[in-house]
Amino acid sequence: MSHPTPAPGHSPTEAEFIEVQASEEFADLRKTFRGFVFPLFVAFIAWYVFYIVTATFFPDAMAKSIYDNINLGMVLGLAQFVTAGLITWGYVKFADNKLDPASEHIRAMMEGRAPATSTQKTEEV
Repeated sequence: MSHPTPAPGHSPTEAEFIEVQASEEFADLRKTFRGFVFPLFVAFIAWYVFYIVTATFFPDAMAKSIYDNINLGMVLGLAQFVTAGLITWGYVKFADNKLDPASEHIRAMMEGRAPATSTQKTEEV
């Protein structure tokens, strides 16, 4: 950023927000976020549409028994919940390791304080 380092406890101005938004560091954060979220979003929507289309147009296949009274439709339906849970878990891990440190660094710079190191974060928890 081209403006001087603000004093600790500084509340950023609108101009500073706009400047940070135009910065390479913020662009990298946005690119990292989109690079993870968009492909997973597309994959999950494709998986969901596959499930709906299969259930709608191939009901006999979905009714095929897998084990006793459990059919393919039930298994695929439950797999939707498992997939959503796995995506959520993966996103939380990704955010903890990639997004949160980068966004904390940007926030600390804007507020005029030193960014927390991994040692400081561990001590805070």
